[in-house]
Amino acid sequence: MTAGESDAWLGIDLGTQGVRVVVAASDGSLLGEGSCPLTSRREGERHEQHPEQWWRAVLTAIDRARAAGADLRRVQGVAVDATSGTITMLDRRGLCMTPALMYDDGRAAAEAEQVNAAGEEQWARAGYQRMQRSWALPKLRWLLNHYPRAAENGWRLVHQNDVINSRLVGHEVPTDTSNALKTGADAAQVTWPEPVLAALGIPRAMLPELVLPGTVIGQVCAAAAAETGLTEGTAVVAGMTDGCAAQLGSGATAVGSWNSVMGTTLVLKGVTKDLIRDPHGVVYSHRSPSGHWLPGGASSVGAGLVAREFADADLNRLTREAAALLPTDLLRYPLVSPGERFPFVAADARAFGSREPATRAESFAALLQGAAYIERLCFDYVDLLGAPTDGAIVLTGGATRNPLWNQLRADVLQRPVTLPRNAQSALGMAVLAASSSEPLDSVAASMVRLDRTLEPRRSQRNPHDEGYLRLLDLLVQRGWLPGVVATHARERTAP
Repeated sequence: MTAGESDAWLGIDLGTQGVRVVVAASDGSLLGEGSCPLTSRREGERHEQHPEQWWRAVLTAIDRARAAGADLRRVQGVAVDATSGTITMLDRRGLCMTPALMYDDGRAAAEAEQVNAAGEEQWARAGYQRMQRSWALPKLRWLLNHYPRAAENGWRLVHQNDVINSRLVGHEVPTDTSNALKTGADAAQVTWPEPVLAALGIPRAMLPELVLPGTVIGQVCAAAAAETGLTEGTAVVAGMTDGCAAQLGSGATAVGSWNSVMGTTLVLKGVTKDLIRDPHGVVYSHRSPSGHWLPGGASSVGAGLVAREFADADLNRLTREAAALLPTDLLRYPLVSPGERFPFVAADARAFGSREPATRAESFAALLQGAAYIERLCFDYVDLLGAPTDGAIVLTGGATRNPLWNQLRADVLQRPVTLPRNAQSALGMAVLAASSSEPLDSVAASMVRLDRTLEPRRSQRNPHDEGYLRLLDLLVQRGWLPGVVATHARERTAP
């Protein structure tokens, strides 16, 4: 480094459709970014990727960040996030022996029943009650059923980011409790539930050691330095899932703060001092590098319907027309795909409207409003579980490009909302890499730059209360929303 140059940190985001990297300075300025696409194979409930493409894509993305101006000699640490629940198997040489079963691969239905029967008490203690078929532990049991000699041949389970970390350091690495959560890791104790694994016939030797996110797990080896351009000996830091990485990248790291991501679907993640246990199995919690907990959930409601229904529309014009219609008495439940996961679980849930829209602008207005109402219900739900919600609310995701929607969400929640300038999962990993030797909250405050805060428009009574309560009634009538949740939401709405 030359005089006056500060340290820099490399964040790597392994997404579904591509790899993205950022090199960020300690003050949050972005020194270079790069990306590279990934390809998947989908067939019914099967969703696979070839793991070998991940390393090639990482190298390409890093090279593009360097071409964009990043000086890799300044990088003091690197952290990698990955899609939650994506796994594969490596042999003794570190070669991938199976396709990667991706985060939403759903073929392990029978194995999920086995996992839930064997680990009922353990999953209840962990706060999420039951594992889903797309989680990693059922998929590991599926892999062992289809590769019965895996243990005999010395194969071992790895998560998506473990593959990259092992290439960076040149040997086997421990895994982080965030990516290992859906493999059954006990994040509170930082241990594997060995009695449950034994009951499922899963050898403990197949699983990596566990560490908390933010732990230094090795240094960039000579071979990886030659391929990436990073300095040999650069610290490699245990990462997190992509959802948790996005939360760090939003700056929502203090207890009581929340990051609400309105992308194709809605994801809400917060920070609590203690583990939140959900008797309905809707919310589950990751462990923060700070020792706090990160509860959250993912809805099937979101902005995905905008692209589907209004792909040919002038969205700026629609937004202007919609602004004059809000609040609208047309209620929409804008489900992007069948089935709901948060703030309630209903496999038979379907999108609906309370009536036919009079105009296309009214339909658009009702879509924005309906998503904001479900976001409010998510906050009511986590409040029911005892999670603090009095901290900052940070909005990220593609929907934040629409200023009307941002203001609407503040109005519906009757809370100020903040929009960061460069929120993304790769930045969250740069924050995590930098926090390996400094408190996470102070690092996030230095590196995540805020753009603006929107105040809600105040009135004696929230003009959206009536529509929100009517939507609750419609959800209860369909048998999807539990009465206890609706009652709590109504009580919070009462003047």
